[in-house]
Amino acid sequence: MIVRFLRGGQPRRREKTVVFASAIFSFALLLAGCGYGGALAPVRTSIPTGESVAPGLEAYYHQVLTWSGCGDATECATALVPLDWADPARESISLALARHRATGDDRIGSLLVNPGGPGRSGVDFVTSALTLLVDEKLKSRFDIVGFDPRGVGKSTSVRCYEPKEMDGYLYGVSAEPRGSDARLRDDEARAADFAAACKNRSDHLLPHVNTVSAAKDLDLLRAVLGETKLNYLGFSYGTLLGATFAGLYPANVGRMVLDGALDPALSNLDRMLGQAAGFENALRSYLADCLAKSECPFAGSVDEGMNTVRALLDSVDARPLVNHDGRALSGSTLLMAVVSALYSEATWKRLGEMFKSVMAGDANVAFQLVDHYFGRTPEGQYTGNGTEAFVAITCSDYDFRTDDASRQAFVRQLAAAPILGPYLDSDAIQCRTWPIKRSASPVAIRAEGAAPILVVGTTNDPATPYQWAQNLAGQLVSGHLVTREGEGHLAYNRSNSCVDNAVDDYLLLGVVPASDPHC
Repeated sequence: MIVRFLRGGQPRRREKTVVFASAIFSFALLLAGCGYGGALAPVRTSIPTGESVAPGLEAYYHQVLTWSGCGDATECATALVPLDWADPARESISLALARHRATGDDRIGSLLVNPGGPGRSGVDFVTSALTLLVDEKLKSRFDIVGFDPRGVGKSTSVRCYEPKEMDGYLYGVSAEPRGSDARLRDDEARAADFAAACKNRSDHLLPHVNTVSAAKDLDLLRAVLGETKLNYLGFSYGTLLGATFAGLYPANVGRMVLDGALDPALSNLDRMLGQAAGFENALRSYLADCLAKSECPFAGSVDEGMNTVRALLDSVDARPLVNHDGRALSGSTLLMAVVSALYSEATWKRLGEMFKSVMAGDANVAFQLVDHYFGRTPEGQYTGNGTEAFVAITCSDYDFRTDDASRQAFVRQLAAAPILGPYLDSDAIQCRTWPIKRSASPVAIRAEGAAPILVVGTTNDPATPYQWAQNLAGQLVSGHLVTREGEGHLAYNRSNSCVDNAVDDYLLLGVVPASDPHC
């Protein structure tokens, strides 16, 4: 398996799936609103701003959305956007939207939310897990609008593998020794096969699945929702999407909060190194907490516990444990089980159960954690296209140097995470054979002229290290940092009232903290 860390996002839930067939729509359809999930009759329309736009974009920006009921207190619609923003008349693709209308009488407007990934479905979160995104105060004053970015979920989406093929890609076990040239060739071949499958099934879409294009889509969504400014709440990867929007359209930024920030100036290798160190630190925090409890499967000091984890990884890598469904638990898959449970202190107990079971020779709990992480059902199906979208967007956004010297330097730097690092070296080659050239270079985003932007960072966030939030808040001319002291990925609506009040006061009242509250 080629190991990768999703860029955080909200913890995955077994959401109710709304059936939606991704499609390419003809340009003529732009003039008519399109609903989806229309088991119920259309209930409302959105009136666009009608603003002046560049020639060729009028039909997109002036389209009228028709909303139909698609769940409890939610309604869904489909927007059309250009496949290629450089050639808008060429072709259009669809974006799926879900909306929970403001419950109070003093509605402010629309608040667009992105749960991260890249590859997480904002539609699914709004229809089935809205309480994970926002609190009751925001639901009262805003229409909460989730969307699946281009390439993701119920929008026109990237497709690469059938479920059995995806199992091989995510859970496959290499017969070659870790760190050997033969293992490197094996990983490269696996990556090349995946890339070829994506090109075969999604060739027309791949060149246009990237964060810059998605940020342009955001501006279009703002306009068709009738908003002169974009109010936005982005988590994890959603912070990069939001910051990119602010850089492109600073005058169109309304109230924007970016929680669990990525540093847009980082190279992909630096990003992966930061996450390796972040998860290593989170593992130490877990062990310190675990060793203070009687039921902990570890003994001794934190350092001894870390060495035990490494020995366990090495053991199953040499002799994989066979699960009841026939899948083999390798060191790479065990690493993903560990990582998936380190996103939140709430899952540390489950992590202890997993370690205990693997020590006893049972792979079942480990596979439950990894399956949950990748959205794999017990029947062997996948609830979305999160993996395919993640790879497509990441490989388009970042520069993946293909020379061996760069990879070797990356491997040497992984020594800063001595326990987990050796199981991450294959990350550096995941996009080596990607058929699409990088769409943009990582660069600091200033967004001069934008309204205040709140950047929220957690001091021991494993997936988006705190330094990244500090960096982004410093880059943005109007950036304001809100620090949460604690463990885990993300802070708003999941940590403490200090963070929640700072975010709510800004989104609801426009009040910016006078200084970092250090929650």
